[in-house]
Amino acid sequence: MGKFSVINKLPREEQDKLFLKFIDALTSLKSKKEMAEFLKDLLSEQEVIMFARRLQIAELLQKGLTYDDIREEMKVGHTTVAKVQTWLKLYGDGYRTVIKRIDKNKDNVGNTGLSWRLVKKNYPLYFWPELLLKEIVRSASGRQKKQLLGVVEELRGKTKIARDLQRILK
Repeated sequence: MGKFSVINKLPREEQDKLFLKFIDALTSLKSKKEMAEFLKDLLSEQEVIMFARRLQIAELLQKGLTYDDIREEMKVGHTTVAKVQTWLKLYGDGYRTVIKRIDKNKDNVGNTGLSWRLVKKNYPLYFWPELLLKEIVRSASGRQKKQLLGVVEELRGKTKIARDLQRILK
């Protein structure tokens, strides 16, 4: 994520307009494929990981885990957990909405072996792209899977995530 100097700071009114335009862009997306393509264009893999970690920390905080438990499981610093906790206390409606929906969808995920689940739980950052791709593919219709394969064909060999998606789809 870029850092912006005070010199380049936009007036509050302009910031609000840009934020609303960004929200319009997100809400205009109609499918997981469109969302995946947009996020691929918008964010680097490192930025996606950063956002996913924040969401995971918020989820663990909501479940009642302690800072130390979260720090150990997620391999993050105390400050990172504290920032997410502060954000949850001050605002947090977006986090809570997404966490509630994720928990609701977890009931629909197929049952995998217990030991493998524990490995994935202990190393979520390593497995999150695979888990995300599997969930996208699992919930996609036949037509959407064909569209995803089309996107993968365009990305062939460009990124590891594209190769992983191709492997999952076949």
